[in-house]
Parts: sequence; C-alpha cells; structure tokens
Amino acid sequence: MNRTSISLLALSMTLIMPYRPLLATEDEAATALKEVVVTAPAEHDHAQHQMGEKQLAPLRHGTDDTAKMLSNLPGMSNYGAGGVSALPVLDGMGDDRLRIQVDGMDLVSSCANHMNPPLSYIAPGNVGSITVFNNVSPVSVGGDSLGGAIKVDSRAPEFAKPGQGTLFKGEGGAHYNSNGDGYGANLTATLANEKASMTYSGSTAQSDNYKAARAFKAAATQTNANTPSKTSYIDGDEVASSMYKSDNHAINLALRSDERLLELKLGVQQIPYQGFPNQRMDMTDNQSEQINLHHLEKFQWGQLDSRLYREHTRHSMNYLENKVFWYGGAATIPGMPMETEGTTIGAIVKADITLANHDILRVGTEYQRYRLDDWWPPSGGGMAPDTFQNINNGQRDRFDLFTEWEKQWNPQWSSLFGIRSANVVTNTDDVHSYDDTAATYTTDVANFNARDHKRTDHNVDITASTRFIPDSGKTFDFAVAQKTRSPNLYERYAWSHGTMASAMVNFAGDGNGYVGNLDLNPEIARTVSITADWHDPSKKWGVQITPYYSKVEDFIDARQTTTSPANSATGNNTVLEFVNQDATLYGIDIAGFLPLFSSPAYGDFSAKATINYVRGKNDDSGDNLYNIMPLNGKVALDHQRESWGNTMEWQLVDGKSDVSTTRKEVKTAGFGLLNWKSHYDWQQFRFGVGVENILDQYYEHPLAGLYLGQGRTMSMSMADAPKYGLNVPGPGRSYLAEMSVKF
Repeated sequence: MNRTSISLLALSMTLIMPYRPLLATEDEAATALKEVVVTAPAEHDHAQHQMGEKQLAPLRHGTDDTAKMLSNLPGMSNYGAGGVSALPVLDGMGDDRLRIQVDGMDLVSSCANHMNPPLSYIAPGNVGSITVFNNVSPVSVGGDSLGGAIKVDSRAPEFAKPGQGTLFKGEGGAHYNSNGDGYGANLTATLANEKASMTYSGSTAQSDNYKAARAFKAAATQTNANTPSKTSYIDGDEVASSMYKSDNHAINLALRSDERLLELKLGVQQIPYQGFPNQRMDMTDNQSEQINLHHLEKFQWGQLDSRLYREHTRHSMNYLENKVFWYGGAATIPGMPMETEGTTIGAIVKADITLANHDILRVGTEYQRYRLDDWWPPSGGGMAPDTFQNINNGQRDRFDLFTEWEKQWNPQWSSLFGIRSANVVTNTDDVHSYDDTAATYTTDVANFNARDHKRTDHNVDITASTRFIPDSGKTFDFAVAQKTRSPNLYERYAWSHGTMASAMVNFAGDGNGYVGNLDLNPEIARTVSITADWHDPSKKWGVQITPYYSKVEDFIDARQTTTSPANSATGNNTVLEFVNQDATLYGIDIAGFLPLFSSPAYGDFSAKATINYVRGKNDDSGDNLYNIMPLNGKVALDHQRESWGNTMEWQLVDGKSDVSTTRKEVKTAGFGLLNWKSHYDWQQFRFGVGVENILDQYYEHPLAGLYLGQGRTMSMSMADAPKYGLNVPGPGRSYLAEMSVKF
C-alpha cells in the first residue's frame, strides 16, 4: 500500500457500537478455535441477525437451497428461480443490490438470467454460520451494494483438544420431499490433531417437477426438438421446468498456532440440469471451481485478516424437456445453446488496530477482478452462420479502500463512522451477431461497436451509527448510510434490441427482454434505519421494531424501447432498456418471541412472530418498483420436551396489487400456509418429519415471476404458452422426512 493510500485511510475516522460477539456452541468452543488466541473478525459483532449451530441444525438436512435457510429472518424473502438457486431479498433489495459473501468471497453470477447466484455455490449441509446485516452494514463488510449484507460461512475448522491425540468426527444426513419426489444426502468428516485439520463436505440433491395444489392449466403432451425421441406429458397441476440435480464437494485444510490460523478451501460444483419455470431457458450444465486461501493472525497491536480467492464458472443454457424451441415456425431446430464463462479473482486485507480506551481502528483494502464471456453458438435457422457474442471479453475491476473507528463512549453510548472509497472500471470488446448483415442485428452491432465501451466509476460509501443502552432491558440503534453500486456487465453491455436476443437477458423472471445501456450511472442509496429492542434481561422474551427509509439516486430500473413489439391489449411481453431513475423504498420489520407455558410433564411452549412491510416507488415514472414483497408475516408455536421438538408455523401473505406496469408484473392474491415439523434426538441420531402446506392451499408467490415453464417459450406474444398472466404457483402439500447421524 503506498503513502497516498495510507493517508486516505488515516484521514477517515470511524466509531461503532460493540454488539455482542458471535458465540460458538459448547461443542464448538471445546474443539474448534477456543485454544487459539486469534478471535473471529470483529465485523460480526455489528450484525443484526446471526444463525449458529442451534438455528442451522434443523435446516441443513431439510432443504436443497441455502437461500431458503434465511427465510425466517425479519425482512427476508426470495426471488423465484430454480430449485437450488433462489435469490435472497432483504427489505425490498435483492440480487446484486445486496452484498452476499460465501466464505468471505464476493462471488458474481455469471449468467444472463442470474441462474448461478452466490448462495447456489454452497450446499446447506456445509453451512456453519449465517450473518445478516439489515439496511445499514459497516463499510468493512463490503461495498458495491445498496442494501444489507449476507455472509454465509462453511463450518469452522476443528482441532483436537490438548492431549487428545487424533480427532475424527463427522455428520451424515439424508432427506426426502414427497412433492416432486425430491431427495438428497450430505456428509461432513473431519480428521485433525492439535495443529492441523482436514474437513471434507459433500452433498447431492435431486428432484422432479413439483405440483401445485390444483390444476392451473390444461394437461399437455409435447416433444422437445433437443430430444425428439422423448415425449413430455405435463399434468395440469404440474409446475413444469422445476426439476433439478446438484452435486457439491469441498475440502478445508487448516493449520494453526497460538496466534495464527491458515486455511485453504477447495470447492467444486456440478449442476447437470436445473429447470427454471420463470425463464425462457433452462440450465443444462453448471460447473464451478473455487480456491480460497485465508490467513488470520493476532499481534500486540491488533489483528490482521487477509484472503485470496479465485472462482471459475462454466455455464450452459438451453431447453430441457418441458420447453419447446420455436423460431420462425421451425420447431425442428435443436434449441438455442448459450454458453457462459466467468472468472473472479479477489484479494482482501483487513486490520483491526487496538487504540487507547479500547477503541478500534479498522483499515483495509479490497481488489476484485472479474472476466465474463457470453456467447451463443450457431444452431441453424436465423441463428447462423456465426457465433452470437452477447458479452465479449467483459471486464469489471474494482479496487476499494476503507476505514472504520469503533468507539465506546461510556457503558450506555457507543458509535460508528466509516468510509469506503471504490474505483470500478468496466469494459468489453466489440461484438458480432449470428449474421451481421441481417437487418435484425446490423444497426445494433454498428451502434455498439462505434462507441467507446470503457467506463470508470468513483464511488463513496459512508456509514454512521450509534447505540444507546439505557438499561439491561432496552437497546436503541440509529444508523444512516450512503451506499453505491455500479452496474453489472449485462446492465451496461447487453447490446441487442432484437426480440429473441433481448429475451435471453432477464434476471427479473418477468418474461420481458432487456437491453443494456452504456450510459448508466452507479446507483446511490441514502438510508436511515432505527431499531428499538425491548427484552427481558435474561432473554426470555423480546420485541424488535426496525423502520427504515431509502432514497435511491439513479436507481437502475427499465423503460420500454421504441423497437419493442409490446401490445398490452394482447398481453404481449415487451423489450425494455435499463435506465437510471430515482426511487424510494421504505418499510418496517417487527419480530418478537415469548414463552407461553412450561412444565416437567408437557415440556416448554413458546411463540415467535415476524411482520414485514416494504413499499417501493419509481419517483420519475410514478410506477411501482418490480418484485416488492407485500405485507407478510409468520407466527410459530414451538414445543420442546427433552429430546422431542415440534414447530407449527402459519405464514400469511397479503395480496399484491402494487405492481410494476412497465414490466407488466402480475397481481397475486393473498394466501396463508400452515406448516408442521417434528424432530427427535436420540444419542447421536436425529429424526425429523413434517408436512408443508398442510391445507393444500393453492397460491402464487408474489416474487415467483411469470410462469414460462412449458410450451414454446421463445414467443414474445405468449400465444404458444399454456396460460398467460400467471405467476409461478407454489408447491401443494408435501410430506417431509429427514435423518442425520453424528459420529
């Protein structure tokens, strides 16, 4: 780091409240890092919600999608996608607007439909902790985002106790879901002594199409041009293109001394297929390799935390058996192959410096280098003779500097001020289409190649917060922030206005086509958040209320292009262009828990509940923002008697009427779902059963996206789709079974 960088860091001052540190379970404390003087990174102390072993154990073997492990947290929901690729939404902001890290890596979705989001690269069985920062997160957690942050980490390395010799332990599990005939298995095993540790984690998951609670369309028989020998019969209640298969493997090697920890994590993933019921395409292969080197060391002056990582993705899309390719009446063309390759290289160095009076100064730097190629091989008809270059040598390089100052003024008051400076440079090479002489592409190719593609953004993030604890039963937090996000490569460089090509660029799941915009500015969100927490000093009961407000300058929304074939009277989808428009989001999250009854004979009964509300408006157009979750809540009754536990949960979602007319978003009706789960722990075994959607309620989730799971999905007119104007239906009743064993 040069003198200029050091000066910039030193000029930025910060203060922040020390929240309660992330605690390990008793087992973890005994065998993991308790003997190591090095502590966990202090940024975890500022999180609003943390999930450790107690919260994650019931979830690891009951789902195939890591994003769904967060669904019970206040303000959290998910955009619809494939069975293992949901995209988390936190207080109205999702996808790239959230900072999502997996084992400290800022991963990037390398797909025009964002079919491989960051959380799809870690299996639920390998998750060791989840940390969530709502609305305002410290600058040390990360930049290049507008909303909160989600950090998902695999299980921490474990070592043998002093004098124990060799430690060998592990856990295996399996689960089954009747709706879709889904099943999966996972295994984790650790071999370690006092100084070295090796952990293997592997999982596999598979499911057929799931079914809704009732028929929502006519049954159909069809033949996919890719597999003409295979006829696909789709029932009226079957949600087509919801099948998936996923395999994950990871090895964690760790060495430690009294004040030092060194980790090397290696991971590979293969998804041979994954259907997407709200996209025109499906995933036909996704392979990823990850290398993650982490160093953590304590010195007399504080702590140094550094990381170097590389992630490579090779991704393919086409049509699985439930979808039929159709282009100009030629249904015999073998689909539309689309290929993507993305590589992310990142480096992070952070230092926690202990000052006088136990103040902490944090300084750090971060570098990320991302490369993307998105090309579509020729396949006949109008898609020949050349290769279509959607993104040609896309480049996105980011270099950040940040500093924070944590200050405890007295036992009641503490505060934080932090600043992060980011330099984001994007670029891409010239492109060509299947046939540059074709009228469909000539103008777009010429216009795009005639312009300079390089763009440089200078972004600044600022966060300030304070905490007041008047007594042991009350805590009040107030936070303000300015957060900035630069456009992703597709938002800037997807160049074709053609109906077919633009329809392949869609990470909204709304059925429309999207065109990039070279003139996009970074988004800037200015957010205010207040949290009031009343609780019993012994944590027997508690209520937390968090209102928030965000004003977003240059929000990246969409407007209809002049070349769009849109006709609202016929229900056609449209071609949209990414544009900067100001927006406002505001809402409130409420969460609480309360003991109800306790006796030696019947056990302990308790209740917990969450209520979430968010509103989003486009200030320039007056339209509603797309994919905003309506008023929703959950009420759960928990019972625990020795080794036996039960949870009855009621989920309520209001009807969605505030929809985006620009994107032709579909209104949805309100619904309520009743779920039940039960588990029994016996020695090292855990058995679980449950029923989801007990009442077999038919519903369409507000964020599930437009149903495009079958038929001739390429047609913008939707005339060949089974039913237009329908969000993807949710699963009907499903019976669950799971078991796990520790050894």
